[in-house]
Amino acid sequence: MGDPKKLRRKYSRPPHLWKRDRIAEETELSTRYGLKNMKEVWKVKSMLSNFRKEARSLLAVTVEEKGKNELLSSIRKWGIDVKTLEDVLALKVDDLFDRRLQSVVHKKGLATTVKQARQYIIHGHVIIDEKVVDVPSYLVLKDEEDKIRLNARVVKVEENKK
Repeated sequence: MGDPKKLRRKYSRPPHLWKRDRIAEETELSTRYGLKNMKEVWKVKSMLSNFRKEARSLLAVTVEEKGKNELLSSIRKWGIDVKTLEDVLALKVDDLFDRRLQSVVHKKGLATTVKQARQYIIHGHVIIDEKVVDVPSYLVLKDEEDKIRLNARVVKVEENKK
C-alpha cells in the first residue's frame, strides 16, 4: 500500500516575522477580508508569487506559446481579468482575496459581515451547485459565482428574525 503522500506547506513564511510594516499590512488585510490568521495571507501571497514566477519564466522564453495560454486560462477561470503576462505580473493580493468564497458570499449580500460569511461557510450553510462547501478559502470559479446560495434552513431563520 505504501505511505501516504507527505503533506507540504502551501506557503512560505516571511523571512523576518517581526517587521512592523509587514505586520500592519497583513493585519489590515486580515480585518478587511475576515481572515483567521496570517497563514491565510501567506498562502495567497505564495500563490501570487508562483504565478509571477511562472509568468517571468514564460516572458524569458518567447517560443513557449502553449505555456502562456495555459497560465492565462488558469487565472481567467477564477474571474480575474488578465490578457497578457504583464497583467499577471501586475496582479495584487486583493485580486485573489476577492475571489475567495468568504468574500464572494459577503459581496453577494448573503451575509452582513465578512465574519458572518465565514461562519456560514464553516457551518456548512453555503451551497455551490448543489454541493456544500465548507472551506472559506475556496477560490470561486467565474461560472460558479451565480450558483452560490444559502441553505434553505438558514434563509428561514433569517426571515424569522426580521
